[in-house]
Amino acid sequence: MIDSLVTAFRAPDIRRKILFTIGILLIFRVLTNVPVPNVNQTQLANLFNSNQLLGLLDLFSGGGLATASIIGMGVNPYINASIIMQLMQGVIPSLGELAREGEYGRNRINQYTRLLTVPMAFAQGYGFSVLLSANGVIPASPLFSFETLSLLLSFTAGTILLMWLGELISERGLGNGISFIIFAGIVGRIPHQAAPIITGPDGLVRMIPFVIIAIVVIAGVVFINEGQRRIPVQYASRVRGRRMYQGQTQYLPLKVTMAGVIPIIFAISILLFPAQIAQYFTASSIAWVQSVANFVVANLSQNNVLVYGILYFLLVVFFTYFYTAFQFRPDQTADFLRKNGGFIPGIRPGKPTEEFLARVTNRITLGGALFLASLAVLPLIISAAIPGTASLRLGGTSILIVVSVVVETMKQLEAQMLMRHYEGFIR
Repeated sequence: MIDSLVTAFRAPDIRRKILFTIGILLIFRVLTNVPVPNVNQTQLANLFNSNQLLGLLDLFSGGGLATASIIGMGVNPYINASIIMQLMQGVIPSLGELAREGEYGRNRINQYTRLLTVPMAFAQGYGFSVLLSANGVIPASPLFSFETLSLLLSFTAGTILLMWLGELISERGLGNGISFIIFAGIVGRIPHQAAPIITGPDGLVRMIPFVIIAIVVIAGVVFINEGQRRIPVQYASRVRGRRMYQGQTQYLPLKVTMAGVIPIIFAISILLFPAQIAQYFTASSIAWVQSVANFVVANLSQNNVLVYGILYFLLVVFFTYFYTAFQFRPDQTADFLRKNGGFIPGIRPGKPTEEFLARVTNRITLGGALFLASLAVLPLIISAAIPGTASLRLGGTSILIVVSVVVETMKQLEAQMLMRHYEGFIR
């Protein structure tokens, strides 16, 4: 692989893409350390130590949220806008038809996603500024004051800037730009999280089992993430104009994890949201409201590992099936095959094909859902099994993003190398 990387770097156009991507990521890391004015860093650190939901949001900002930088919102608004647009394609027929119009439809939907990102960034920036002022991180000020408006504009502009940098990587660099930005943020935080363990007593000894588990998990992620069920599809001979096309056999690939990392994001957001709201009522003067709030905070947080882990596991399984239903429609696929003269051997076209595809999808989705759910609760298991590793969070979301970005980048480099008749990375 090292020889292939050296060979790829010698090609001028590939080297240009690699250097351009590295340059954009360096700019991103510099922006992460540019804070907004009037931030109390001590209070900010205390806030993040006591708030689990902010830790999840900080994952997608590349660490910018924990430092209250100008890109503190990161690409969170863009990701939320993308998820909303994907869900709306299954609800609004016109958007679903637009998504099936090829390059033109994808460009229009991307434009709608960019436009939706702006108000979402402004709204999330306002919510974050209210949370910061309530915890003494920044001075409290009215909504329409110059300080508040400048803060909101800084957060919104930072999100738009990151969105633009990500699109530059997608167009002129390697891989998906937004995924690369998240990838750089995750990788950049590893030394900071691993330092307390390594420098502590018996740090290297405690890291050995952790590294072994990490290698096994990464191998499992690659195996499951790339796994697919290939369903044979036979096309009958057909005549178009004066030409006759012979029948051929193709394959319909059904991925084991069609939903990707989205179920974990949905599950942890919903699981932590009630605890976040309940924290605002723990100091209530009404006794029963205070007791309910304390109960929710105590049982829907990582302090209660058993309840938290079970709910987390079940929610990931549920959202895997939920999001897969939006991603893959057996009725549309069966109708497409019927209109194009294709059929699955041994299965009649139409309704039987739809039922067969739905049955196969449900079976393979079960395996993917159980794998994602196990990966999601893995940090809780590791923290309980290996003492002193709580600071090094082996999050399922982080692993999936890192492995997916690396595999996708290797595939793109492989394609670039094959175009130049070089021996690629993937054997």
